[in-house]
Amino acid sequence: PKGDAGPSSKAYAAANAKMHQSMAITYTGDADVDFAKGMIAHHQGAIDMAKVVLQYGKDLKTRKLAEDIVKNQEAEIATMNEWLKGKAQ
Repeated sequence: PKGDAGPSSKAYAAANAKMHQSMAITYTGDADVDFAKGMIAHHQGAIDMAKVVLQYGKDLKTRKLAEDIVKNQEAEIATMNEWLKGKAQ
């Protein structure tokens, strides 16, 4: 990673790289499908970053925010995956 090379910085850099690679979707021309596919990767990136702060962070408010992000983003990913499954039919 740029800058610090400590454990949390390395974990954030890995999460960021994974998210950007996952967001490099093949576009379909269907704005709704492309949105869902891109956002699933984006939301997973947010979850991965939140898990880094849960592992290394100390601030209670930040940790609570991270817990909420994991919960909410997982629910939104499930919703988008269900929508995509229905769209494929």
